Amino acid sequence: MAYDKFTVLNSTCVPLPIENVDTDQIIPARFLKATKREGFGDNLFRDWRYNSDDTPKEDFVLNNPIYGGKILVAGKNFGSGSSREHAVWAVYDYGFRCVISSFFADIFRNNCLNIGVLPIQVSAEFTDKIFKAIEADPKAEIEVNLPEQKVIIKSTGESESFEINEYKKNNMLNGFDDIDYLQSIKEEILELEEKRPF
Repeated sequence: MAYDKFTVLNSTCVPLPIENVDTDQIIPARFLKATKREGFGDNLFRDWRYNSDDTPKEDFVLNNPIYGGKILVAGKNFGSGSSREHAVWAVYDYGFRCVISSFFADIFRNNCLNIGVLPIQVSAEFTDKIFKAIEADPKAEIEVNLPEQKVIIKSTGESESFEINEYKKNNMLNGFDDIDYLQSIKEEILELEEKRPF
């Protein structure tokens, strides 16, 4: 399944300065029955967003109208716990295209890259600067430049570089998942097959 191409994203952010957020908190296990990658955003952080009677919890950030955007800024060790791919489906389906944290669980980070969400790991110091910029102005924008692998706080001009696997970077730039990538080099594969028959 192809995803949106990711090049340069300028967006306001949703701050979630909570450490050790695991995948069951991102999408509770009772919502994993669906097989289509749709509708999961409705239950992103379900138990933090809603009371038992399904009324919104006013003190949770996703229910606060002053915050919004395509970037989620999270605390350290985001996406720990079970390897459920559905957690990233929920993040993507809600509308986030990028998650910034000072540390990600490896499986969650890889799932993000496979599903079209850019996980950016920056230093704890820089993450704190982003949180402070959002606190000072909820409409503060962050620029995420994938080609240059850089995150910029637009209000201050401060920036930090981030690492990403080159193959995954190219897939994100083209909006490819692994199957899309193979389809894109189909002719090369066929040519190689003709030259080296089994």
